[in-house]
Amino acid sequence: MKRLTELFKKKQEKVLSVYCTAGFPHLGDTLTVLKTLQENGADMIELGMPYSDPLADGPVIQHSSAIALQNGMTIKKLFEQLKDLRQSSPSGGIGDALPVLLMGNMNPILQYDFGKFCSDAATVGVDGLIVPDLPEYEYESEYGAIIKKYGLDFVFLVTPETSEERVKKLDELSNGFLYAVSSSSTTGKDKNMVDVQTYLQKLKNLRLRNPIMVGFGIKDKQTFDAACANANGALIGTAFIKALEHGRDIKKTTKEFLRSILD
Repeated sequence: MKRLTELFKKKQEKVLSVYCTAGFPHLGDTLTVLKTLQENGADMIELGMPYSDPLADGPVIQHSSAIALQNGMTIKKLFEQLKDLRQSSPSGGIGDALPVLLMGNMNPILQYDFGKFCSDAATVGVDGLIVPDLPEYEYESEYGAIIKKYGLDFVFLVTPETSEERVKKLDELSNGFLYAVSSSSTTGKDKNMVDVQTYLQKLKNLRLRNPIMVGFGIKDKQTFDAACANANGALIGTAFIKALEHGRDIKKTTKEFLRSILD
């Protein structure tokens, strides 16, 4: 059974996904960050592939991407780093249970070659992709078949402005979960959680096929718990990147950050 399917079969509420940027804070930190997240209670990891012109990232994640690129991070380097992803703990991997999704933009993926990208992602044990600028039509007509060929899940994003008809369509196309963006803005901005709750309740009432994960503006225990009231879980990114940027020790910083959300 796929890892995402297994996760949501075991856990239907308060699923915590954490976003981190590959090659940040330092080039060789990628697996250390993933492993430490896994050891301290994250249920899923969204691994960002740094890009010079990101679509929806706020300034904090943009800055982390710029640093990662300066550090020398590339998609080729990322797959080299992830070759031991699914190995057990002593070898530096995270084992076989925790789902890992790659998030990024189409441009660098196309430059790498889309089919090779999906093949390499599947080979190292990546579970799925989140590519916000891959249009629904192009997914259906061309890229979806390649993604499915390599057994990867693909997650579409919906916003409060997405029509009910389109939400249902994107839910049909998504596998793993549906990413509910809390508002049509960039990551890291504060959100009115009352408005978010109204939006999530509407999604919940649609009785969608996929679990719903909420992202953008989830930064602490209060906002995480509020987001989870009408969804299966939430994704935290900017707040964790900030913690990593200002912390001196990845393991200590990550442990304290996750404890602040989960305890």
